[in-house]
Amino acid sequence: MANTTFSGPILAGTIKNTTGTTVGTDMKNTGQVLMSQSEAVDQTAATSTTNIIIPANSQLVSAALSVSVVWSGAATTTGLGYVGDATAFTAALGIAGGTLGIIDITAGASKARVDAWADVGSTDRRLLLTHNNTGTGVGWLTVTYIQNNNVG
Repeated sequence: MANTTFSGPILAGTIKNTTGTTVGTDMKNTGQVLMSQSEAVDQTAATSTTNIIIPANSQLVSAALSVSVVWSGAATTTGLGYVGDATAFTAALGIAGGTLGIIDITAGASKARVDAWADVGSTDRRLLLTHNNTGTGVGWLTVTYIQNNNVG
C-alpha cells in the first residue's frame, strides 16, 4: 500500500471560520487530525534514543509502552523524555516496565511535565527512554499527538 505525506498540520471539517452564530451553517467546525508514531524499544542500554520525532509546538495526547518481554534487573522502570531533557514527560523512572501488557504513560503530578505535554516546545523533539538498569525488556513505544496545536 502506498503512503501519502502531508506537511501538516491537517485540519478536517466543513467550516473553517466562524462568521455567525448558527451551528452547522456559519460556525467553525474544523479540528486537527490526531497523529501517532510507534517504534520498537528494548532495555539493552541505559537509554533508548528513539527515531520518534515530535514536531515543534505539538501537544502530546497519549503515550503507551507495550511490553512484550518484561523489563528485568534490580529495577524494572523507565522514564520518557527527549534528547536534552530525559525527564520532560515523566518523572525519572516513572514508567513501570515490569509487567506484560500496555502501560499508559502519564505526566504525573508536575506542572512542568503537564506543560511539556501541552506544548513540546519550539523545536522538534526526539524521544528518549531512560532505564533504571540494562536488561532484557522488549516492547514498543506509541505516542499520539496533535501537530502544531499551541495550547501551552
